[in-house]
Amino acid sequence: MPAFRDSTTTTAPPEEVWKILYDPGRFPEWWTGVGSVETAAGDGSRTPYTMYPDGYPDFPMPQVLETSRDDRTVSVSCLVSDLRFAWRLEPAGAGTRIAVEVEIPEAEAHRLDGQREAIASALRRLAAVAAADAPLTPPSGGPPPRP
Repeated sequence: MPAFRDSTTTTAPPEEVWKILYDPGRFPEWWTGVGSVETAAGDGSRTPYTMYPDGYPDFPMPQVLETSRDDRTVSVSCLVSDLRFAWRLEPAGAGTRIAVEVEIPEAEAHRLDGQREAIASALRRLAAVAAADAPLTPPSGGPPPRP
């Protein structure tokens, strides 16, 4: 099965990255190729949702998001094409290392290069969104600076 890994770091703490990665409704903000998302109720660690690719609003793709807060992992499985994305967060100084492993079934191997490019872009965008969302931490432990 074709697969690849990629990673990046962000200045945002793991909790801030987790909030974005855990919420499929925020995927269009950062996941390259995701146009829109419809979420459904999940059971806490398993959330079904439907993703519509960018430019294809009439092409629903059911997905499942599974999380493990203890392991700092989020897995996304496409129920149409069987692509699997395993995201892992690790503290990196005051920030976070964001890593992803992508598995592509043989029948979809022709999508490997496109997925590699999309995920590299998505990683950079996720890191930037998380850094922008992260609260400012005052260096002395005092109140945050005034705008």
